[in-house]
Amino acid sequence: MWHDSILGTIGDTPLVRINELADDFPCTVLGKVEFFNPGGSVKDRIGVSMIEDAEEKGLIEPGGTIIEGTSGNTGAGLAIAAIAKGYRCIFTTTDKQSREKVDVLRGLGAEVLICPTNVEPDDPRSYYSVARRLAEEIPNSVYLNQYDNPSNPQAHHETTGPEIWEQTDGRITHYVAGAGTGGSISGTARYLKEQDEDVKVIGVDPAGSVFQKYFHEGVFDEDEIYPYFTEGVGEDILPDNMNFDVVDDFVEIEDKTSMQMTRRLAREEGLFIGQSCGMAMAGALKWLEDHRSVLTEDDIVVVMLPDSGFRYLSKTYNDEWMRNHGFLESKPDVTAGEVLNLRRQHTDVISASPGDQIGNVIERMTDEGISQMPVIDDTQEVVGSVTETRILNRLIENPDSREDPVRTIMGDPFPVVPDSLHLEHLSAYLEQDAGAVLVNHGPENGYSVLTKSDLISALANVEEKNNAS
Repeated sequence: MWHDSILGTIGDTPLVRINELADDFPCTVLGKVEFFNPGGSVKDRIGVSMIEDAEEKGLIEPGGTIIEGTSGNTGAGLAIAAIAKGYRCIFTTTDKQSREKVDVLRGLGAEVLICPTNVEPDDPRSYYSVARRLAEEIPNSVYLNQYDNPSNPQAHHETTGPEIWEQTDGRITHYVAGAGTGGSISGTARYLKEQDEDVKVIGVDPAGSVFQKYFHEGVFDEDEIYPYFTEGVGEDILPDNMNFDVVDDFVEIEDKTSMQMTRRLAREEGLFIGQSCGMAMAGALKWLEDHRSVLTEDDIVVVMLPDSGFRYLSKTYNDEWMRNHGFLESKPDVTAGEVLNLRRQHTDVISASPGDQIGNVIERMTDEGISQMPVIDDTQEVVGSVTETRILNRLIENPDSREDPVRTIMGDPFPVVPDSLHLEHLSAYLEQDAGAVLVNHGPENGYSVLTKSDLISALANVEEKNNAS
């Protein structure tokens, strides 16, 4: 027997018992291992579903272009389906995604545009906005929009839910999953609750996302949104596909816990899986611990494990990356203010004003031995940034521009963070663009610039002191 195309191999992924990590609980904990899909993730299910839905609705004609904003896995699922069906693919993604994910998309023949993570969803530079704009400009194209496309959760209602129900002989009592677009958790949960309304559904959210607080308090709190490293889950928007009515509880997991659990699943269970899998399992074990008193040996808990560890070789499975971001146990939990105190040299922030001449800024940067600086106006508001690269590009274009004001070449402001921000979240900001942040010490004390090298130097300094003691 054979399949007519690679699309015939999607689904029917196995359930695998979690042994060492869940040994202390009376219940049975199973992982739904989705890297057995041909594209390596659960998103293969919605890729073919969304394309076929668009075909049925006449939204795309033969030879057309599929456009989508993706953290990587949905793109792979769409690219595989597009190859089988003869479509071109253009994907937008963010600069926080792993190199492996982007390489996979390009390896499958897709065009990939990298967009900044740290912008508002409606910003024209966001990967949502760029995808929408491309669909408006390119003839015979369709923006599938996995966040609001009802064929996303429907794919899980028709495949993932029935598989889990059949594989557990209808005995499943708890379903645990992360949430990004909301499709996987919502579609699967809807099917399971249609079979047995007593099945408990627990969502898991990364710290920095909006779902957990919105579920518990009904509040979309923009102050709770901040960069995080765990890929493919969480949101800074509320997608139409996220159906909170079929979810019974939500727990929140920090990046460090997710990353460490991801590696433990590989070492202790032989499951070489991705970051969101570690987050989901950590959330499941946290919820089970909090509800231990009501668990029985008849309970069967299924945890969605969305993708493969091969997408994160340069990140979660790289010791240097883990160490540099404070995800290994040996590194201290310090704040931005403490990093500034620990670094070997502490200097006041050197800044430019919007009206400063480019030539004067070049001299200042040369004298101070720096390659970038913030632009701060007379009211002490941070309005932009200037880097050697921007200056060099301007001088190449126009050698006579040394007398032009800095405002004509300045880029976006460096992120501004409080000096109380902890290392785990600080390092997420440092991943963005210029790799620097402004640390705000309060109205009376101004700012300090903190870079990746400052962070690495400060942590090395801590290690030296610990070794000496």
